[in-house]
Amino acid sequence: MSATPTPGSSYVPYVPASASVRELTIRAVIIGAVLGIVFAASSVYLGLKVGLTVSASIPIAVLSITLFKWLSRAFGLQPATILENNVVQTTGSAGESIAAGVAFTLPSLLLMGFDLELGRILMVAILGGLIGVLMMIPLRQGLMVKEHGKLTFPEGTACGDVLIVGEKGGTSASTVFLGFFVGFGYAILNLVLKWWADAAAFAMTFGDRLKGAMLAFEVSPPMLGVGYIIGPRTAANMFAGGCLAFLVLVPMIHHFGDALDDPMYPATTTIAAMSPGQIRNNFILYIGAGAVATGGFIALARALPSIGGAFKRGLGNLGRGAEGAEVPRTERDLPMSVVLGGSLAVILAIAAAPILDINALSAVLIVLFGFFFVTVSSRITGEIGSSSNPISGMTVATLLITCALFVALGWIGTDYKALALTTAALVCVAASNGGTIAQDLKTGFLVGGTPRAQQIAILCGVITSALVIGWTLKVLDDGATTFRPLTGAPLTGGASGQTMTGPDGADYQVVYLREPQGELGVGKYLVDGDQRPAFQVDPSVISSQTYPWVALPAPAGAPALTVPEGAPVELGPDHKSYRVVDEAGQRYLVGASGAPAYTLEPRAKFDAPKAQLFRLIIDGMLGGELPVALVMIGAMLAILIELLGISSLPFAVGLYLPIATSAGIFVGGIVRWLVDRKRGPAASGTSEFAPGTLMASGLIAGGAIAGIFSAIFAVSYPDLGKSLFDNHGWWPMTPFLLMAGLLWWVGTRRKAAN
Repeated sequence: MSATPTPGSSYVPYVPASASVRELTIRAVIIGAVLGIVFAASSVYLGLKVGLTVSASIPIAVLSITLFKWLSRAFGLQPATILENNVVQTTGSAGESIAAGVAFTLPSLLLMGFDLELGRILMVAILGGLIGVLMMIPLRQGLMVKEHGKLTFPEGTACGDVLIVGEKGGTSASTVFLGFFVGFGYAILNLVLKWWADAAAFAMTFGDRLKGAMLAFEVSPPMLGVGYIIGPRTAANMFAGGCLAFLVLVPMIHHFGDALDDPMYPATTTIAAMSPGQIRNNFILYIGAGAVATGGFIALARALPSIGGAFKRGLGNLGRGAEGAEVPRTERDLPMSVVLGGSLAVILAIAAAPILDINALSAVLIVLFGFFFVTVSSRITGEIGSSSNPISGMTVATLLITCALFVALGWIGTDYKALALTTAALVCVAASNGGTIAQDLKTGFLVGGTPRAQQIAILCGVITSALVIGWTLKVLDDGATTFRPLTGAPLTGGASGQTMTGPDGADYQVVYLREPQGELGVGKYLVDGDQRPAFQVDPSVISSQTYPWVALPAPAGAPALTVPEGAPVELGPDHKSYRVVDEAGQRYLVGASGAPAYTLEPRAKFDAPKAQLFRLIIDGMLGGELPVALVMIGAMLAILIELLGISSLPFAVGLYLPIATSAGIFVGGIVRWLVDRKRGPAASGTSEFAPGTLMASGLIAGGAIAGIFSAIFAVSYPDLGKSLFDNHGWWPMTPFLLMAGLLWWVGTRRKAAN
């Protein structure tokens, strides 16, 4: 029996309404919460890396089926029912959707000179998630029941198939577990023990005729898994955007700009002295942001018919329930009193929470936008699925309208930036969670679940996942934070009253600059008693002033090194000047005697493309700090790509991201293409629970969890790990291609669950 809906028919669920089956059990909620926490953490990592997340419902459903079967055999527990497994996937799915909303938006605070406060993250995650749950309850009857057979809900329908096949004994989670442990083990060797570099890079200079051109591949399990899941076409579009950035635009900027004696806005360094990464951070990042914003608006414009119909039907279905005095089990929702009372409580909590600092107008905007976009999001997921749901476009629309209202009211300047972002973040979390809940409720409708049980389960999932999302975001930020030694004139204003220990062990006052001051940009600084800057605290998210190194004391007795003529100069943590010398794959700070004083260890930063975009919008509208020409170039590029008949959004994301990221994703897309050729698209990838897709999901989860561990070790043991192999050139591609070969083998040799 398949859960696939038949248009125009009256669907009979797998478990009929008259059946009494175990469903909302404590063990189901606990297992769902634990799995939700795992996927929430991995989604935060993935959202920071590439601005994408992957639906967690199907992998969680597969894992739930296998875990319950193992517990039954090992401890003699009662086997789980299909409805218990449905509660597990419902509870766990909340983690991914909330993590997406948080990871897309709140890291913008770091770029605007604010801290990532755990309290703010927790409140946004919980309150935004609750808005999504409460506002989906009155929409369920119309979307799931009245329009059954019209709205496909692809992920929800596929998850229903997984649960039904699993109930019959045909599904195993071994493929997901295989991907998880391969991804986890690979990333531990790579990120924690540092046996090989994070990327394989090759300069494509053709002598000195193409200065700055480079090709690189990020050799990580999450990138391989993402590329496989999104498919070869989308992966190729992203890679094309990366090639335009690093094989065309970077050499072009060098060609025309190397002759300039002065820095060109918005850079503070001459173009001739810039590396490809610095050119990307100072120029291409803004071009990419303009392309991403335009691509998002185009995607949102395409969805306008669906949006209008979704909102109209949502209003028409509001408050409608099942008819008749005797409500069948499969039609029992939480009562409207819970919806109205809960919504009022959420509004009061938003207004009363001092850490959010939400004024009355913003609270009203959150309620209005939340209701509108939850309705829209749930409808669009029913038509085209969660993966194509333009959540970021809805958030951009919210942010633009909010900032426009602020400007009209005279609320401009740095004081209102965090307020505008928090408003958009709450709406983003609500819309993302609303779409996920719609898929979960569709799965429940198909298998015969009780809506009330699912709604309670996802409320539990919202709370448990929210508790770990803030911790995960902070751990990742702390692990990638670096300290840049500085000297200069005393700072004026911005004192916070906080103190912090610097990398030299001394205590300093903390100053937040929300506007540039002299040569110092927006950010967090450590100053001495005379307000002189000692260190810039460079956060995990890439900015134009990114400092991607950590200076560690060099081993005692290290031999003296030869300092090449013209070697660059850097300040050490002791604020003394040293020459930078590369020797045998290691970078050193070398004193006048030639003896290494410090080793420079790289710290990988996060690109956080969605957060960068939101920061640009806020700075541009409320602070007047937007390089408009570069943004407009990106917008014109996106329009040009659309005129060629190609979806501009994947291309724009590839243009925005480093080429190493988009190239790593492209490898995953190639593997998917090879699997499709071997087995045919219907057998290899169209099904959300095909073996290759399940292993790719495991690779993402395992690699992301290992990434979180690496961030913890980076803080506690910064010198842990040692490269066992040559990290230069193409060597890091060897283990990466072996992992890609394993993914191809699984995708072509194993049987699909359906």
